[in-house]
Amino acid sequence: MNFGFVKAQLELYKERVKRLADREGQPVHLIGSSLGGFLAREIARDCPDVVAQVISIGSPVVGGPKYTRAARFYRRASINLDRIERDVDARRSVAIKVPLTLIFSKCDGVVAWQACIDTQHDHAEHHEINIPHSSMCFSPEVFRVVSEKLGRVAHCPSG
Repeated sequence: MNFGFVKAQLELYKERVKRLADREGQPVHLIGSSLGGFLAREIARDCPDVVAQVISIGSPVVGGPKYTRAARFYRRASINLDRIERDVDARRSVAIKVPLTLIFSKCDGVVAWQACIDTQHDHAEHHEINIPHSSMCFSPEVFRVVSEKLGRVAHCPSG
């Protein structure tokens, strides 16, 4: 759940992913929806040695919550969305080196589809679907993309 404690969640999940990769003896595949996809990307950015690939579903790549329906709740709580956007943009100075698959929808209704487009990484692969945000994790179309990516793990260029 997104309660706004993203930095704390990121640290917690990084440790969990590291332990899981260590237990499995290999990098793990991260699949996340909405905030979960954002967190998966950031874990891959910080810990590329323990992540095999990231698949995000309806997840913002830029701006944090600024380009989502959650923005109004952050504003009501007097949280500075421009500062969060600057923090998110500052992290982009470190490239994500693992394969990236981004599933997005122009009829999402929660996350602006433009915020789901990764223009920074040449190895980012985008898949447009026509499904609202609340239905993405139950969609056969999304399942198809995810199963294809899990079955055929591409190697992205290094650097």
